[in-house]
Amino acid sequence: MLTFLTALPAALILTLLLCRGIIPVLKKHHVGQHIFADFVAEHKGKEGTPTMGGICFILSMLILLVPYFVSRGMAGDTRLIPLALTVCLGVANAMIGFVDDYTKLSHKENQGLRSWQKFLLQVVVAALYLWSMAAWGGMDTVLPLEALGLEIDLGAFYYVIMLIVIVGVVNSTNLTDGIDGLASTVALVAGMGLSLVAFILADSGALIISALLIGGMIGFLVFNYHPAKVFMGDTGSLFLGAILIGVGIMMDRPVILLLLCGVFILDMLTSLVQIISIRLFHRKVFRIAPVHHQFQQMSWSEEKIVYVFGLVGVIFAVIAILLVICALRV
Repeated sequence: MLTFLTALPAALILTLLLCRGIIPVLKKHHVGQHIFADFVAEHKGKEGTPTMGGICFILSMLILLVPYFVSRGMAGDTRLIPLALTVCLGVANAMIGFVDDYTKLSHKENQGLRSWQKFLLQVVVAALYLWSMAAWGGMDTVLPLEALGLEIDLGAFYYVIMLIVIVGVVNSTNLTDGIDGLASTVALVAGMGLSLVAFILADSGALIISALLIGGMIGFLVFNYHPAKVFMGDTGSLFLGAILIGVGIMMDRPVILLLLCGVFILDMLTSLVQIISIRLFHRKVFRIAPVHHQFQQMSWSEEKIVYVFGLVGVIFAVIAILLVICALRV
């Protein structure tokens, strides 16, 4: 708990300092977002806003993890390996996002890597993570279903499911990053829920990640809240999705983390439903997807959308925490 209370404000302060230092550099080098969003006309006013700001909270987290790894390593904590692999999962996805962001900037358009290129890279990274975790012995193929009080041993099929889950959560976080402060607020709520789950389960690795995530998101929101002075870009959003679901796998609680990421997943599912409906029935279910853009077209302010999505995230977090408590009592 002392580490948590130290790491959270440290991440907040360091993220603020990094944002103040990096944002002017991004502006100087014209690292600005290119908007191609005729369906949400007001987004054109955001043209040129610095992007790739996710670098700030990623660096903050990595810098502050160094003393944690050193101190725990000197104490002979073998649980550092799964934690290190999970951090690598986040960083690898951030690198994919960085390449995507850089491609958009160099081409001066809103299209970076092709969808299949990004997807293939994400699958490879997820597969390497799962292989490494399995090789180290940091994964259990038993899937706990807290809501039902059951445990199902899926064997090798567990890895296939987790591969789909990792890629799905990473992309859902990326899709939700479409409004000022939305993805960072939802990630903040997820981080808070994760901190309580980690505290209940006495998982020090998940607790330090949640502290750094909470501090980093609060610091970043100072600059990312509407009207945003910087966007996290794919660099930041892919990192957030990967680190969140990675921690769930590391804790052997993927279902709980899916609940904490429920807002991201629901937003992504609206896009999936829209695509399927158009291709099969040539009809739209939503005016526009993902659904946060539909709320914009319904004249909801960006702040209202963020508040509502954040509240839904709180509900998901409460459900996740209650499930963990109930599972421990069974």
